[in-house]
Amino acid sequence: MPWSGDLTEPQMLAWRHFLRAHALVTRALESDLLAEQRLPLASYDVLVQLVEAPEHRLRMSELAERVLLSRSGLTRLVDRLEREGLVRREACDSDARGLFTVLTDAGLGRLRAASPVHLRGVAEYAVGRLDDAEARTLADLLARMVDEPLVPAQGDQPADRQPSLTRGG
Repeated sequence: MPWSGDLTEPQMLAWRHFLRAHALVTRALESDLLAEQRLPLASYDVLVQLVEAPEHRLRMSELAERVLLSRSGLTRLVDRLEREGLVRREACDSDARGLFTVLTDAGLGRLRAASPVHLRGVAEYAVGRLDDAEARTLADLLARMVDEPLVPAQGDQPADRQPSLTRGG
């Protein structure tokens, strides 16, 4: 078995299954959204983040924290969504350099049309395969992964314990 640091075999197996499940589910969701709505999954994610935000708007920096894209990737995506009329940019009154991304009525309509496709896929490819007890357990386990800081402050861990892409990742 390749070197896995201090990870146990069950931990490595869980990690590999997590990565594979994520890849398979997101590919399937993307495929369905593109085929039925001509909407990429990343665009759907941006629209969801905006609809859930107060006043359906977020600063670009806030939006970047909520979606899984680099800042430059997000800027290009928001540019495309703006050209399609699904979002607009608004200046921030309190910060002349700040910009908000705002969901438009057309964006809300597009999200409403795409949501049944997405939710059907979430059920079919992921959580619909679990009973309620299993879903609660999975939610609790994943919450432990996302509720704790993933990147410790500099110097919090010895160099040999710093996160590394070469360690199972």
